Amino acid sequence: MSWWTMNGLDKDDGSRRMEDRFNRIAEAGFDGINGFVPAPEEADNWRKLLNKYGLSFSVNAYPNSAADMAQFLAKAKLFGQIDFINAQVLTPFLYGQSAERLISEINALSKEAGIPVYIETHRGTITQDLIRTVRYAEHIEDLRLTIDFSHYVVAGEMHTVSEEAETHLQKLLTRTSSIHARVSNGEQIQVDVGECGEHPMMRHFERWWRSGMTNWLNHNNLDRPFPFICELGPPPYAITIDEYGDRRREIGDRWSQSLVFAHIARSIWKDIHK
Repeated sequence: MSWWTMNGLDKDDGSRRMEDRFNRIAEAGFDGINGFVPAPEEADNWRKLLNKYGLSFSVNAYPNSAADMAQFLAKAKLFGQIDFINAQVLTPFLYGQSAERLISEINALSKEAGIPVYIETHRGTITQDLIRTVRYAEHIEDLRLTIDFSHYVVAGEMHTVSEEAETHLQKLLTRTSSIHARVSNGEQIQVDVGECGEHPMMRHFERWWRSGMTNWLNHNNLDRPFPFICELGPPPYAITIDEYGDRRREIGDRWSQSLVFAHIARSIWKDIHK
C-alpha cells in the first residue's frame, strides 16, 4: 500500500494517527508499505511499527543525477529494512546515450549498495516518453522497471490501445520488477474504475498487470514476493469536484478503489501462480 495514498483518508489528527494507518493497512490484508525514507527522528518509530505489524517496506527516490542516487542509497542503507527503491529520475529532457549512461550508473550504484532500484515509467521523468523508454529496454540489459502505464495512457490519449502501442508496452513489461496500480482513461491520469472494476479501461490494465506478473515469475525466484503497489494520489492529484476552490472534494474513494485493485491483483496472481 502506498503511504502517499493514505494522505487525507483519516481525519483524526491525534497522536495515534500514524499507528492507526499501519493498523488499517495490515487489517486490509496488505503486506507492505511503499513510502519514503523516514526522518532520523522518526526512524525508530517506523522500524517498531513495521515490525509490530509485519509489513515490508520500500521507498521512493527522486534523483537528478548519479550523485543524488548515491546519497539517497546511503540514507536507505542507514535506515535498513528497505526491500527496494522506486526511482523517478527527474531528468525529462535527458535522452539518448546520456540518459542510458545515467540509468546504467544508477544500476551500478544499486548493485554496489545491495538495494534494488527500479526505474518508474512516469511523466516528467527520464522515462516520460514510451518510445524513448523502449529504446532503454533495447540498450540496457539490466534495466528493471516499476510499471505504471497510466502515464503512457494519458500522455498518448489512449482511449483505445492500438496494436503499435501494445507492442511497445509489452516490450517494457518484460522488464517488470514492480507495478503501481492506477488506471487512466486517456484523458485523466487517475479515474474511479467502479466498485467491481467496471470501467472499460480496466480490461487493458488487467492484461498489462497479468503480463508483467507473468514475465516476473518467469525470471525470478518464486520464493520472493512480487511488489504490487496500490498507489492512488490524494487531491489535487485525484479528480475533485471543487476544481475552482480548495480542490479537496474527491470524486472517487481512494481506499475502496485500492481494495478493488488489490482484489484484482490477487486474483491474477493466484491464476498465474499455480
